[in-house]
Amino acid sequence: MENLLVSLRRWLVNIGDAPYYWVLEKELRGSKSVLDVGCGSNSPLLKIRKNFYSEGVDVFGPSIKESKKAKIHDKYKVGDILNISRFFKPKSFDSVIALDVIEHFDKKEGLKLMDYLENIAKKKVIIFTPFGFTQQHPSDGNPFQKHKSGWYIEDFKKRGYTVYGMRGFRFIRGEYATIRYKPWFFWGTVSSMSQFLVYNYPKVAYQLLAVKNINL
Repeated sequence: MENLLVSLRRWLVNIGDAPYYWVLEKELRGSKSVLDVGCGSNSPLLKIRKNFYSEGVDVFGPSIKESKKAKIHDKYKVGDILNISRFFKPKSFDSVIALDVIEHFDKKEGLKLMDYLENIAKKKVIIFTPFGFTQQHPSDGNPFQKHKSGWYIEDFKKRGYTVYGMRGFRFIRGEYATIRYKPWFFWGTVSSMSQFLVYNYPKVAYQLLAVKNINL
């Protein structure tokens, strides 16, 4: 019975994140090269059809090691992503993504990072982050997992991003995007179904997917 519940929960999580992976894949179509900034150990690129060259960069060495085992990227670099302009030349990748990354810096650092992302990208920048500040503590021995800032729709719109809502209604999820209420199967289902509502109404979403087309 316990194994069945675990399987159901995993299935529900996968179903709930399917729209996120679908949109990410759609936005990366046409890109021949992608830089995954703050790639971590389990990049969402693993969940999509990857028809492009990709590089992953992260400050935490153990995460890079795990990502290499999964063969997610073609090339890797361990380094401070706030110094990313030292590692990659301007306009050196078609698309640059930072998924669940920007909230790990304070606001000033996050804005600086966005400048770097937009400078490196030739075509597109994609940022994925919780809507507003969501408490998150370090885990898995990684001190960089702590959240330091909250981001809002206007933070992106004023820089020319289009913003979509992701992962359902905001009130349902908590730290690490886990379902806050019991029974988790019911609330997980509500969260998954609400994804169809929040996509075009990001003000009620748990997370934001911000996309900027770069004008060369």
